[in-house]
Amino acid sequence: MALIAYDGVDAAAFEETRHLREDDLATWRAAIGRYFPAEPGTRLLDLGSGTGSWARAFRAWWPEIEVVAVDPAAAMRERSVVRPVLPGSADDIPCADASADGIWLSTVIHHIPDLPAAAREIRRVLKPGAPVLIRSAFAGRHEAISLFRWFPEAVAVLDRYPSIAGVETAFAAAGFTPAGCESVPQVTARSVAEAAAGLRRAAHTPLQLISDEAYEAGVARLTEAARTSSGPVVDALDLLVLR
Repeated sequence: MALIAYDGVDAAAFEETRHLREDDLATWRAAIGRYFPAEPGTRLLDLGSGTGSWARAFRAWWPEIEVVAVDPAAAMRERSVVRPVLPGSADDIPCADASADGIWLSTVIHHIPDLPAAAREIRRVLKPGAPVLIRSAFAGRHEAISLFRWFPEAVAVLDRYPSIAGVETAFAAAGFTPAGCESVPQVTARSVAEAAAGLRRAAHTPLQLISDEAYEAGVARLTEAARTSSGPVVDALDLLVLR
């Protein structure tokens, strides 16, 4: 499923650095809530749940719903902050037909090798009219993400990711239509210095797929920026919603 094969090192780095603080998630809670009605008894599937930060947030925000976490990587499941986590992938979801009221994919879509097959499987699992909510950096949309300012060589990796139009086309064949697309800001770090101190190459697919020389040059840029910049690091990822 993944552009990289997640092992214990990747999972540990992900757990350490890729969990947003609870008070920095407010923008995402509001955005998700515009498309997913968190009503008692509804079921939200976190597909590609990683180390569990989003499943944990959903359960804290909406204790009245059922959150099902699924991830294909054993290393991620072992590190997850929520239990249980079911083994499964986007083209092989361990859920019954029409059993989910929403499916969440966060920074997962670029790891799916066969988007049309995944779209068909997601359609099978979703109830009619239920949303699939895709949080991602998409090809051609790097400008609002600070990582690519410090590591410009990684833009070429991002441009290998699916585009918004490409995802919409792949899902259209399974009967999905666009329901919304918005850029959602988030506080990624309280300062550039904190971002520099917390950087782990293994936690970022684009950084793993650039050369060592490009990575070291980016670290130097980030370190220099940490000396001169003040204020938080605010990034924006896209939320694409299909029904």
